Amino acid sequence: MVAGSVSLILPRHLRDTRRHLREDTCGTPDRHLRDTQHSSENSDITFSVRLTDKLSGHRDDRRMTQARHFTFAEGQQGLYHCIARCVRRAWLCGVDPVTKVDYEHRKPMIAARIVQLAGIFAVDVYSYAVMSNHLHVVLAIEPAAARDWSHEEVARRWVQLFPAREPEQIAAKISALCADKEALERRRERLSSLSWFMRCLDEYVARKANAEDEVKGRFWEGRFKCQLLDDEAALAAAMTYVDLNPVRAGIADSIESSDHTSVQVRAEELRKDPDKADEPIQPIAGVRLGLDMLKDESFARLAMSNRQYIELVDYTGRQLRPGKRGKIDEREPSALSKLGLDGNYWTAHVKGVGSGYWRFVASVEALEAKAAEWKRLWLKGIGYARSLVTG
Repeated sequence: MVAGSVSLILPRHLRDTRRHLREDTCGTPDRHLRDTQHSSENSDITFSVRLTDKLSGHRDDRRMTQARHFTFAEGQQGLYHCIARCVRRAWLCGVDPVTKVDYEHRKPMIAARIVQLAGIFAVDVYSYAVMSNHLHVVLAIEPAAARDWSHEEVARRWVQLFPAREPEQIAAKISALCADKEALERRRERLSSLSWFMRCLDEYVARKANAEDEVKGRFWEGRFKCQLLDDEAALAAAMTYVDLNPVRAGIADSIESSDHTSVQVRAEELRKDPDKADEPIQPIAGVRLGLDMLKDESFARLAMSNRQYIELVDYTGRQLRPGKRGKIDEREPSALSKLGLDGNYWTAHVKGVGSGYWRFVASVEALEAKAAEWKRLWLKGIGYARSLVTG
């Protein structure tokens, strides 16, 4: 029998006894292991409960849902990778393989909404991909930008999100909001909130789709999944992972054919204006978009040019393409040297964004430090990150 488990369905009073025993054991580190036998009143079967501090901690860490405030703190700057999936993973943004109903027209609508919200909220969107049953967004929350906005700017942005019923009422709504300082500050906080950004994205899409289909109910399966990105390498890996979604899914074989992704937009912009190839890479949309802002070294998150990022995504896509065989191309892109990584580590790091890591994408040391900060005995991703270094 596995430690910490019971092979019987227990009566309530015995379940309570087991719970108290676990609490007592976990609360007394000196008594590291305790075996206790109990007999059921309704049978002559004797069963044992075997618990340890370490195993109980590991079990709880795997099964318990982690509070969202551990992953991101409202009002603080941070880098995140967010995922929203359609209910039951139905193909509500693509061509349904069963019913053959075509929902592809929703993909550009969702992409346009992401860019629109980036121009309203205090965020920077670095990467996005709209797939047939889910979407990805990599973004930075910039509360400092919201704090610099005037009262009128906060009100104007909020009214863009929730406009007046009639166009002539917009000015009056802005004036009324500016007059209520307490309400205005709440709006300022919400405009730098990751939760509100995703809410305004998901709710907008759900309302549009449900109205089109003349149905009610959920469009998304639940709250969005969120990963905290620790550093420049984690940000670049998440961006690359997101931009290569169509390639990994086998529905595209190049950057140019990866529809409804930010990397396709970047590649098209470079074709139109090749002079931008050697300029520093910028967010695809957001409050800090513009080279003047990127001259501030404290904000320059990615030490690579537009050309180098495109080369990096193309290189990684050739390593991750499903069914690809043969020797890995030895000509690694220059962006890897800027990140201080080799090709093998980089490819595995990108894969880990989807399956190796969980709530936090970082190095072994950063993951261990975060586990201690969150008072966890174990954090998913530590073993994977360690294997990249030792393997």
